[in-house]
Amino acid sequence: MALYSEKVMDHFRNPRNVGVIEDADGVGEVGNAKCGDIMKMYLKIDNGVIQDVKFETFGCGSAIASSSMATEMIKGKPVDEALHLTNKAVAEALDGLPAHKLHCSVLAEEAIKSALLDYYRKNNIPYDEAQFSEKAECSHGCCAEG
Repeated sequence: MALYSEKVMDHFRNPRNVGVIEDADGVGEVGNAKCGDIMKMYLKIDNGVIQDVKFETFGCGSAIASSSMATEMIKGKPVDEALHLTNKAVAEALDGLPAHKLHCSVLAEEAIKSALLDYYRKNNIPYDEAQFSEKAECSHGCCAEG
């Protein structure tokens, strides 16, 4: 059995939505150089709908594929729907990730939430703090001190 699905390989080789949105309505960056994966997401939002999304990812193939798939899953969606995208949904959309690479889908979820939190704050939009992790860096534990 192959280590990576065809979808993972496709999104790694041909990532969708790579780049920067200069006048982004929300920008989020998560990750840690210690584990080698850093994701930055840019959102363009109009009337509560994500019109455009771009990403820059420094990391492994699974991190790039997770970023690419996550952007595809939220583009054109209402902000509230994007906020509920889970790492599990990203991994499933990629037809699975190896257990030791699941943290890549977690980073994709966290990057989106970080960008949405930035959007809410910039626009003084009320939000439920429980939906966001203030420390979205490497919550998967590979970078834990000690």
